[in-house]
Amino acid sequence: MTQPLEHLSVDTGDSPEDCIVWLHGLGADGHDFEPVVPQLAAMLPHATRFVFPHAPVRPVTVNNGMRMRAWYDIASLDIAGRQDEAGIHEATDRVEALLAAQARQGFEPGRTVLAGFSQGGAIALHAGLRHETRLAGLLALSCYLPLHDALSTEAAPANRETPIFMAHGSQDPVVPQVLGERSRDCLREHGYRVAWHSYPVPHGVCQEEIRDIGEWLGGILAA
Repeated sequence: MTQPLEHLSVDTGDSPEDCIVWLHGLGADGHDFEPVVPQLAAMLPHATRFVFPHAPVRPVTVNNGMRMRAWYDIASLDIAGRQDEAGIHEATDRVEALLAAQARQGFEPGRTVLAGFSQGGAIALHAGLRHETRLAGLLALSCYLPLHDALSTEAAPANRETPIFMAHGSQDPVVPQVLGERSRDCLREHGYRVAWHSYPVPHGVCQEEIRDIGEWLGGILAA
């Protein structure tokens, strides 16, 4: 049985209508993107619930087996090479359980955005494209599309038209931008609508990026 993810929730107002589930990167936790909530809230059309789950703690091979919060294992510096398929599927199951829990609280998939940064962004793409019900949008930051060869057979028809926002730092030494660009091209070749943004920063987000994210979120949640 899939264990529920520990998480924190932040409501931007009373009776939130929309939900944004945001997955952190390797070694971080759910508090990592909590500080962006006030800035984004000012650009959203309705009160919104932000849900920030904590990844399970596990040993990570590329970090000499050190235990840390990680959505899946990374075997080498070639992060898109030998991939932890079992770990990626396990993380996807956990995210599915979290989305189902939010739906039971009244946040239907059509009012829910699945977001993530770095390793969390990879899982957001993998899980979101396979989700059986249409989501409001997918937000993928400084990441890549894992197990891309399986997309054509595993993708859910319900999310074929779901808008996708991808952003990357052109100076990223952790997840090189070329991996993001290849993932963007793969998604577009499969017919997905991808809004692509690049910023002159390393592995992280900048104020211009947060503003662009807010405008994009405001547009899709107002629709």
